Amino acid sequence: MSVIQQTTRTEDQLTQVVQQAVNSWKTQSQAVTAFFNKYEDQVYLKEVAPGRNRAVYILGHLASSSDDIFPLFGLGERLYPELQQLFTANPDKAFATIPTVVELKSEWDVINKALLERFNALSRDEWLNRHTRVSAEDFAADPLRNRLNVLLSRTNHISYHLGQLNLLHGV
Repeated sequence: MSVIQQTTRTEDQLTQVVQQAVNSWKTQSQAVTAFFNKYEDQVYLKEVAPGRNRAVYILGHLASSSDDIFPLFGLGERLYPELQQLFTANPDKAFATIPTVVELKSEWDVINKALLERFNALSRDEWLNRHTRVSAEDFAADPLRNRLNVLLSRTNHISYHLGQLNLLHGV
């Protein structure tokens, strides 16, 4: 195999790995959407287990976390910056009023559609660039602190919380 063929093969493999990672993120995000379309909205006001977060809080937390990807990847500002204070910086029940399940499901959907659009616009090589919260020096020392690695981490984060949601008691 020539050097050109090897390089092309490696580039094709990287493209495939990136697409697999995006597809995995998309699958987990769709599973959360399916979960929140499964029951009446009132069900999601319950704690997933006694003394734990309410399902609505987990949805807000996941929406906030996904919304944070825009600035983290240098893809723009958060679409719903108010979610950060309500669902990331503070625990469940810290605020008397939070968005409704209907509002959060809509925001979750808008965030994920916009992210998927931007993910698909990134080149294969852009996925291996550093994210905005790592300095150039730190990235040079650890090039694994890149966008692709963050996407894998965020996919695992969604999966973890989906597991929590499946504990929802009383349904």
